[in-house]
Amino acid sequence: MKFLVRERIFDIGDDFWVENEEGERVFLVDGKALRIRKTFELKDMDGNELLVIRKKLISMRDTMTVEREGEPVATVRKRLFNPIKDKLIVELAAGGEWEITGDFFDKEYEITDDAGPIAIISRKWFRLVDTYAVDVNTFREDAGGDPALVLAIAVCVDTMTGDDDEDEDDE
Repeated sequence: MKFLVRERIFDIGDDFWVENEEGERVFLVDGKALRIRKTFELKDMDGNELLVIRKKLISMRDTMTVEREGEPVATVRKRLFNPIKDKLIVELAAGGEWEITGDFFDKEYEITDDAGPIAIISRKWFRLVDTYAVDVNTFREDAGGDPALVLAIAVCVDTMTGDDDEDEDDE
């Protein structure tokens, strides 16, 4: 299952449309402008809030949380700094961890766990700065069963590994 995430042009905040393989809009990532900390809401096309993604204000390492109906679903943390490879860990509230590894220069990331690949996040084929693809492994029941969670994690990766981290003073 492939998704294309595109930033909405001429919008206040970081808003993104998420399209499916047929080019249909299926989700909206609503970036909340004028907030103290980065906050995004992942909504379906009826405007229903599915997940809320927030950057933690104070933490030793860059950290974001994903919540569903006010309850934490996942926490994404950056591992120790490496100038070539990015590495993040996703701690799932239901138990278990996902590991995200990627290439800082090429902006290619893979989400995996002990059972194998969950998704690939790629900017490889896109010239537009704020466009990337998320390919969810639908053969995995845990990943394919909740593409909204995988897309929320992709928003965390994009935010935490972006070149424009203007609020790095949170650390």
